[in-house]
Amino acid sequence: MAGTTRRTFIAGAALVSVLPLASARATPEAMAAAIKEVVGDNAIREGRVTLDVPPLVENGNAVPLTVSVESPMTEADHVKAIHVFNEKNPQPHVFDARLSPKNGKAMIATRIKLGDSQKIVAIAETSKGEFFSASADVIVTLAACLEDLT
Repeated sequence: MAGTTRRTFIAGAALVSVLPLASARATPEAMAAAIKEVVGDNAIREGRVTLDVPPLVENGNAVPLTVSVESPMTEADHVKAIHVFNEKNPQPHVFDARLSPKNGKAMIATRIKLGDSQKIVAIAETSKGEFFSASADVIVTLAACLEDLT
C-alpha cells in the first residue's frame, strides 16, 4: 500500500459503498442476451428438460436446483451441455455443465444463490445441435448476499 494513506483508503471505501446497486443486477433482457450468446439463432423448444427448484425459498443463499433431460445418452444422440440462466442475479449466465455419453444420465444437481425472486431457465444442448428448455419462477423471501441492504 505504498503511497496510500489511511485517509485516501477510507475515502475510496466510502465511494464504493455508495455506488448504486441497480447496476449490479441482471435484467430479463440481459438473460435473453446471455441465452442468445449460447444458442445463437437456433430454435429453443420446450420439453425434454425438467427443472426442479422450490417455488418458494426462505433463503436465497443455497437454493437446491436439479436439471434432468430425457436423452438416450448414446454416442449418436446425447446431451452435450446443460446451461442455467437467471434474470436478476448480477450474472445472468449461472453455469454450464458439460456432459458426454459416459455420464449415462443427463442430470445435474447443485445449489445456487438467488439475489431476488426471479425466473430460472435451464437449456439442454444436444449432440444433434438441438436446444430444449424449461423454466421456473422462484420466490425468494431473503435474498442471497443482500440481507443488510435496504
